[in-house]
Amino acid sequence: MSIPNDAFKINPGEVLGWPNLRIKYPTDPAKLAELLPPGLEPSDTSNVHLNIYLIPVPDEPEFGVVIDVDADYRGQKGRYCLGYGIDQESAIYISKDMNGQPKFPCEIEYYRIGESVKARCTHQGYTFLEYKGKTAGNLEMPDEEHDFQWWIKCSRAVGGAEKAYDIEPFVVSVESKTQPVYREKVEGELILRESPWDPIAERLPIQGDVEACLAIGKPIQREISRQGALDPDAFWPFVDTIGSSRWPGKMGGPIREIDWSSYPEEYRS
Repeated sequence: MSIPNDAFKINPGEVLGWPNLRIKYPTDPAKLAELLPPGLEPSDTSNVHLNIYLIPVPDEPEFGVVIDVDADYRGQKGRYCLGYGIDQESAIYISKDMNGQPKFPCEIEYYRIGESVKARCTHQGYTFLEYKGKTAGNLEMPDEEHDFQWWIKCSRAVGGAEKAYDIEPFVVSVESKTQPVYREKVEGELILRESPWDPIAERLPIQGDVEACLAIGKPIQREISRQGALDPDAFWPFVDTIGSSRWPGKMGGPIREIDWSSYPEEYRS
């Protein structure tokens, strides 16, 4: 069913109740598959899901962007999370240490003025994602949404020995149920820009129509649970990431060649 926009007005200045800007687009299946560690499988679709939001975490506003891709785990359809870019530091480290949630610092602009909807995501000085659009009417609302998101938790061994872990990798399942209460279509342009720190334009290019909407949902359930172990040797090529995201990296930064020849011998790694 369709519900009028004015049924969901919030108090002036209220943070709770902001709609998420949801964006979905198809990408190159082969490029998506390259990002999936052994144990997670490509799904029958190859979509990228972007969710730009403002919510209180835990008691202060957090702007964020979630980057997910379609992926199956043990036959269950879901989404593998490549990163949560957020604008508050306090939630980054506890989320990664406790649950493997791949949060990293990011500057987010997201707002609506009348029919205009705009969002911009910037990290390390690079604006890697931008969306400009206008609202285009109410959408039919789906039934209860039941989603699975996959995170990975692991910890490399102290001292950095090759293929050694203090915590070997395993999958974390985030199962959520939401009752949709508002959907409004947005038509516009998604711009992915080149960035060494957030290589979405290179690794997940747009290959089809982009869909976008504003969405509000009533949370019903959210359960975070430990799932099965991943092969630690097979996972090793995926262990080095850009910051605490799941983008492939080198020594915590973008993949690059390091010229050690200019370093004194005792400083070479």
